[in-house]
Amino acid sequence: MNPEDKPVSEFNRLEHCLKAEGTPFKTSEQQKIPGSDGKAEPFTFVLQTGVIAIHRQSDELLLGIARAPFILGLTAGMMGSQQTYTMIAHTDCSGFYLPAATTRNLIHQHELWREAFCWLSWIHRQMEKRDRELVGNNSYSQIRALLMNMATWDEALRKKIGVMNHIQRSTRISRSVIAEVLAALRQGEYIQMSRGKLISINRLPTDY
Repeated sequence: MNPEDKPVSEFNRLEHCLKAEGTPFKTSEQQKIPGSDGKAEPFTFVLQTGVIAIHRQSDELLLGIARAPFILGLTAGMMGSQQTYTMIAHTDCSGFYLPAATTRNLIHQHELWREAFCWLSWIHRQMEKRDRELVGNNSYSQIRALLMNMATWDEALRKKIGVMNHIQRSTRISRSVIAEVLAALRQGEYIQMSRGKLISINRLPTDY
């Protein structure tokens, strides 16, 4: 399996196993995914349709944008104290959630540890990629990496998310620095933007 490819067949088997015990949800754009406030017991979330933003609850850092199909929380609650996340819908979303303890019991009962491992390995790969692009790099390198990632989104999603806010919430780089870099890239015709949204990237220089 290509490590960059989402393990969809493994997702499908996990979804089929878990959905009978799940509580369905449907969420409108800009609404919080039900149950993702970290105030109750740990949950597993299965996103079947839509696009969400995942924020680290402790400091509201934007960790990334996730598209269905997606599972978050397969290991929730396994080590006692845990990191909690808030998920905000960027489009109309649907899916289901269930207690993480129930998830573990079902995975054990149906012998789906291989599928769970494949999914978690893919999640780990995405976090490694994010760390490589953002952790320890200078401000321009971080901005460049996020712009290149945004360029891979479909046009409908790019029209919903402002470049400035997305970069600032993902990196905590000051808005003045981000604005300066974006202005220089637009002036050099490296990127095209309209009303704060990314239209396209022509070419991004390696260094600023």
